[in-house]
Amino acid sequence: MTADRDRAARQHGFLFALGSAAAYGTNIVSAQIAGQAGLSGPLLVFYRVFLMLALASLAALLWRASLAVPRGERRALALFGFASAGVGCAYLSSVAFVPVSVAAVVFYTFPILIILAEPLLTPARFSPDRLAVAVLAFAGVAMVLGPDLHGLDPRGLMLALAASVLAATQFFAANASPTTPLLPRLFWSHLMIMPIAAGILVLTGGFLPPGALALAPGAVAVTMGGYLIGFLLQVLALMRVAPGNAGLAFCAEPVFAVAVAALMLGERLGALQYAGGALVVAAIMANVILEQNRRLLAPA
Repeated sequence: MTADRDRAARQHGFLFALGSAAAYGTNIVSAQIAGQAGLSGPLLVFYRVFLMLALASLAALLWRASLAVPRGERRALALFGFASAGVGCAYLSSVAFVPVSVAAVVFYTFPILIILAEPLLTPARFSPDRLAVAVLAFAGVAMVLGPDLHGLDPRGLMLALAASVLAATQFFAANASPTTPLLPRLFWSHLMIMPIAAGILVLTGGFLPPGALALAPGAVAVTMGGYLIGFLLQVLALMRVAPGNAGLAFCAEPVFAVAVAALMLGERLGALQYAGGALVVAAIMANVILEQNRRLLAPA
């Protein structure tokens, strides 16, 4: 019975991870549209964090839910909040120095970092086949994004790499706090992200009152909704599956982003992008099959 529950939890977790990747992919495109209307990235980050914190507080109040965190998991949750803040800040800053496609390709090395670090940080054994799948997925991501290698700036590359390391840290930190309930995870992580987001907004001098969001109401709504749904599903996924499997599922995010851009913005996709998308899907499917085989071959 316990084995069946564990299997169902892993399946649900994998689906949550794919759903999160889809939501984040949609969020990226709508944020670009909002940016064209004059709403900066740091401004959107500040308001979406504020909204998540307000909703988590309201939910805790209405449901009379405790926001207490088990003593042994407080450091892991603090690390999760710090890493969550750092991912957005470093990734957002990197595109000021290098093309978005280059930053994205560097950032999506994080599933490979997770698989390399997993045997060191968790009981999981190193799996060459899963590393091969991660490299295959990364190659697909690079093909989908088609990075522009001109005008590279070391500062942008280092920031994108820092975002990748922080993303991997985020996955392991979430895995290290297995008994912390959902609402405390959302509340405390965003309470940590809030001052960092506000600080960046002050430094960039781009603060605008909430009424400015009406400049692009549809894009703002999709951006906020995409983040809220994406983060919620990401947390739910990381509560159920190992970091390596979750990280590989998130390789689908740029594929979703490119597909949404083609539908919403009319961007044309080339043969290389279609091939890259197929490669990412093939890698995710291969990982599912390999994981099922490992479960079947594992001793009872």
